[in-house]
Amino acid sequence: MSGCSDRTTPAAAPSQTVGDGAAPEDTPGLNACAALKAAVADATLMTPGVVDAIVQASATADAPVTDAAWRLAVAYAAATAATGTDDEPDTVAAVSAAGADMTRVCNDSGLDTVG
Repeated sequence: MSGCSDRTTPAAAPSQTVGDGAAPEDTPGLNACAALKAAVADATLMTPGVVDAIVQASATADAPVTDAAWRLAVAYAAATAATGTDDEPDTVAAVSAAGADMTRVCNDSGLDTVG
């Protein structure tokens, strides 16, 4: 195979064993999930900068967490763009749904700081 990639993270990270007492190896994912947990607990997902911080924390996390953070960012961008329109309630609800989805991804990934 030849070609270039600007991807700086490995294609796959080692899997984590849940329940063996070992610390998770995905520190960026752990940080992103902890930031998500705090945002959900504080009801601040729609606060400017919060979703950006979650996305930044997930930048080098395992793919499922990074992908979930990007879905959250897309939903947040749509909600921000819809401010003051008839679509605003639905787009804000989509942010909540994306946050719930990322919570599930964090838990499924063994980053059970979200609960």
